Amino acid sequence: MATNTPDSVPTSSQTPETTVGQRIRNFLIALVAFALGITLFLATQTQTGATSLDAQAEASTPLEVALSNGKPTFMEFYANWCTSCQAMANDLGELKEKYADSVNFVMLNVDNSKWLPEILNYRVDGIPHFVFFGEEGKAIAQAIGEQPRSILEANLDALVAALPLPYTQGSGKVSALDTPASANNTSQDDPRSHGAQVQP
Repeated sequence: MATNTPDSVPTSSQTPETTVGQRIRNFLIALVAFALGITLFLATQTQTGATSLDAQAEASTPLEVALSNGKPTFMEFYANWCTSCQAMANDLGELKEKYADSVNFVMLNVDNSKWLPEILNYRVDGIPHFVFFGEEGKAIAQAIGEQPRSILEANLDALVAALPLPYTQGSGKVSALDTPASANNTSQDDPRSHGAQVQP
């Protein structure tokens, strides 16, 4: 007479329960793996404000081209750390698509020292800072701070029609900007001095 010991082979009555349990466990593991895969996919597809700003900046018109191609220009001073810039990124992205054929869009990152002359020239001390240029490449108006989409759209409509911009005097919420250097802090060794001699 055979007895069941712990080392013995399971009988046929135990196999279906074990197989069903394993199948349920495997199904749950597969379901969790699938859910994690979907979550990871969606996480990589969602753009943060900073990523959106970088993508828009990469697609923007170079400044020298924008100021010489005969189209009006909308220039934005921004930074990836600027919460107001990030908050406006989606609206600006949509406006850039809408006006792509009639307006140059230029984005200058204030963290890039290449743009220091423009930062000083347009007196950028808070961002976002917007400068509107007419078809001849001359600045005609500026706006500072977070702006509602409707205000930006009205200004862009006027810019395209070569009319006075209706909303450029107000200031919205800004991120303070510490200017990396000023025009007065130049020395002979400073590459921005353009050969200027410092008098003792």
